Amino acid sequence: MQRLRKERTEEALWDCVTAYQDFEFHTYSGLPYSYHMKYGRSGTYTKELWINRREKSKSLVWSSVRSAYQKVLELQQESERPVVERPKALGDIRGITYIYGIFYEFALLEMPEKAKEKIALQTAGQKSPGK
Repeated sequence: MQRLRKERTEEALWDCVTAYQDFEFHTYSGLPYSYHMKYGRSGTYTKELWINRREKSKSLVWSSVRSAYQKVLELQQESERPVVERPKALGDIRGITYIYGIFYEFALLEMPEKAKEKIALQTAGQKSPGK
């Protein structure tokens, strides 16, 4: 992540994305999810993230991540870590809810306080006994 903070390149973002597979992220509404990537025939990762949110995984293509990243870079011209009020503020991009959570964890954007409170409540509920 340090490289991503310094360079702000797609290559640095890709390295971060590959390194954080199976990490628990949270959507804007506080729902937990993770992702993993598969290897292609060439022995390198495919440009697709498989979101583990429910029984069936959804795929998230790299071009969607890149589109959202370009928007974040535009916003960063005004602020190092811009407050993005909601996922759709980054664009009408397939899978933006998941991309938003990933970008928050990578310190590319800031969530509004109410969204951070939802995540805190959700994670506290998961860790409490009996849940």
